[in-house]
Amino acid sequence: MQRRLPVVLLVAVIALGVTITPAASASDPLAKIAVAGAIGEKTTLVFKKPFATKRSLHRDVVAGTGDKLAKGSKITFDYVIVDGRTGKQLETSFGAQPASLILDKTQAPAALVNGLVGASVGGRVLVAVAPKEGLAARLKTKGVKKQDTLLFVVDTKSVRTPLARATGAPVAPVAGLPTVALGATGKPAITVPKATAPTQLIVQTLIKGTGPVVTAGQTITVHYTGVIWASGKQFDSSWDRGSPTDFAIGTGKVIPGWDEGLVGQTVGSQVLLVVPPDKGYGANGSPSGGITGTDTLVFVVDILDAS
Repeated sequence: MQRRLPVVLLVAVIALGVTITPAASASDPLAKIAVAGAIGEKTTLVFKKPFATKRSLHRDVVAGTGDKLAKGSKITFDYVIVDGRTGKQLETSFGAQPASLILDKTQAPAALVNGLVGASVGGRVLVAVAPKEGLAARLKTKGVKKQDTLLFVVDTKSVRTPLARATGAPVAPVAGLPTVALGATGKPAITVPKATAPTQLIVQTLIKGTGPVVTAGQTITVHYTGVIWASGKQFDSSWDRGSPTDFAIGTGKVIPGWDEGLVGQTVGSQVLLVVPPDKGYGANGSPSGGITGTDTLVFVVDILDAS
């Protein structure tokens, strides 16, 4: 038997002019929350404030009929985030560009990954993220208190499985450029020649993938390693973190050398980038990475997906 909504909530829903999805069984704490709005449309949460939980929870509001979401999958989705204490909407993608993330706990909140893995494309999931996850503490600039429970509604639009490493036809190396040797996992070991660093951006394909062409404005999924030309010292590697990373490309969200060097490449490719300071971190460098304003950088980037 469905639990009836209080009259006050019914009036509120009618005033909003939206449909409402019945909550879960009364034994589920998320039964206290009703989700108003159709899939793909502006979403409103109706509940008695404050809503709080000591452990993260999730439930399928609408069961999707598309592909299942698995660990490591890359999804695009619409979402809304609401503060369970105040009922205030903190963020939403509805009416704007859908978001994307990889279902990996090193890149996304564990509560979201747990809530979405096993769901299906076309569905809607409600996730309550408990304060102990630490996400609320990172949103204090939005008026969120660290003890607040955060409520997410996620409408999954698509799912893809990125490549694990670059795949395609090897390209003959060019003399004078850094050389690359691949480990068993695919991580590149980069050897920099004992020579003066180039002053212009160099883009050299090492493996030519057969996937779609990367275009400006897309989000790419990549594995990469970066070293400093002068010392050969590695300053960053997604391989060491155990999972690839998403970046918006061609929109100024990454260093210019990446925007210029990766747009136009194909998914599956591995690309060597030699990035002079003016195409990297500029005169200020990146102190956290040990990069000075005069350092030329060398990257090897595996393009695993683009959407």
